[in-house]
Amino acid sequence: MSGAVDIDAGVRRGAGFEEQTYRKVTLRLIPFLVLCYVAAYLDRVNVGFAKLQMLGDLHFSETAYGLGAGVFFIGYFLFEVPSNLMLQRVGARAWIARIMVTWALVSGAFFFVQTTTEYYVLRFFLGAAEAGFYPGIVLYLMQWYPARRRSHVLAIFMVGIPLAGIVGGPLSGFLLEAFKGVHGYAGWRWLFLIEAAPSLVLGVAAFFYLANRPGDAKWLTVEEAELLTNALDGTSAHQTRVASTVGQVFCDARILLMALIYFCVIMGQYGLTFWMPTLIRGSGVRDPIMIGLLSAIPFVVGAVSMISFGKNSDRTGERRWHLIIPMAMGAIGYLITVWAGSNVPLSMLGLSLAAAGVLTPGPLFWALPTAILSGTGAATGIAAINAFAGLAGFVSPYLIGWLRDLTHSATIAMYVSAGVVTLGAAMILLVPAKLVNR
Repeated sequence: MSGAVDIDAGVRRGAGFEEQTYRKVTLRLIPFLVLCYVAAYLDRVNVGFAKLQMLGDLHFSETAYGLGAGVFFIGYFLFEVPSNLMLQRVGARAWIARIMVTWALVSGAFFFVQTTTEYYVLRFFLGAAEAGFYPGIVLYLMQWYPARRRSHVLAIFMVGIPLAGIVGGPLSGFLLEAFKGVHGYAGWRWLFLIEAAPSLVLGVAAFFYLANRPGDAKWLTVEEAELLTNALDGTSAHQTRVASTVGQVFCDARILLMALIYFCVIMGQYGLTFWMPTLIRGSGVRDPIMIGLLSAIPFVVGAVSMISFGKNSDRTGERRWHLIIPMAMGAIGYLITVWAGSNVPLSMLGLSLAAAGVLTPGPLFWALPTAILSGTGAATGIAAINAFAGLAGFVSPYLIGWLRDLTHSATIAMYVSAGVVTLGAAMILLVPAKLVNR
């Protein structure tokens, strides 16, 4: 009888049991976290659609819009590392809930904006409220998945970005028109208020739904929790521990290099997400609902690209070229968008290629720093890299807005975006392959 029990336990702990356990974890956590990220990203970038009406209504310039869009990332930068350290101290369940409820309240407050000062202040506080959410999720998933599984899981999670575009584009276009003049208020005001509601609901739900670690999850068996914990211990044992404390993180030149690479990735992303509605309108499309529908197309392409590259990167263990190739695609896509002019089909081709190219590197990038981070350094390093790169979210919209006001054209701005993405791809070659490839 004892032998039969041992055989049964061995079967349960075999490859089939491992795959079944990770499938269970993924189905439990990832759909909910994707919904949270969709809500977060929608509240962050819906100002791009509000802009179609808000600028004329409040008499804002393109530069003022770009500055406000970018001020978000100043607040994000200042509070990113403290937020991630607090998440590590109090646990993801409570801290992610706090982040989401706070940003929902701030986002809804945009309903009342009247002046550029109010716009800037609320964008700053929105960034401060959301600080720590994305790097916190990266840190949270590190507590559930070993390194060999993270790129694919993060790619699925970050599908929230294109999903926010797929859902948010048509929704935002509809809200701008359907709620225009309701109770005497402009459609863009209702857009902010209505789109803040999902974040509020999901933030409350997160407190009751998430478990901090496998050992805390009541929906796992003892055997499943042990398997997950042991797999993480194995990852730590084979990890290159070059940065495990706060001091080591800020003294490691490779962390700085990775922060610069991610800065280029993020600048490429926000050159697209904050300005896509404006670029589509510039190609000759005027109806807000049609702009919303067309804006969903590049995000669909981006979602497919993210998952495909992420899955293949985990399968092969290769990291660098899975970043370089899509970033080159993104630069080419920006150039096609410039050359397309008023040719709508060609513009959509360029935007779709750009979306695939600048969205795909997001999740794959984190295979680089997590290969050299451990312990407290993981919480600090992930937050520090993300915070520094987040400054691109300030630079990109402000720079593009200023260039558009200066030249009355998007051409120079798109060339700059293409150049920055190309620079980021080139810097990846400076990261030793043996350090990050499996």
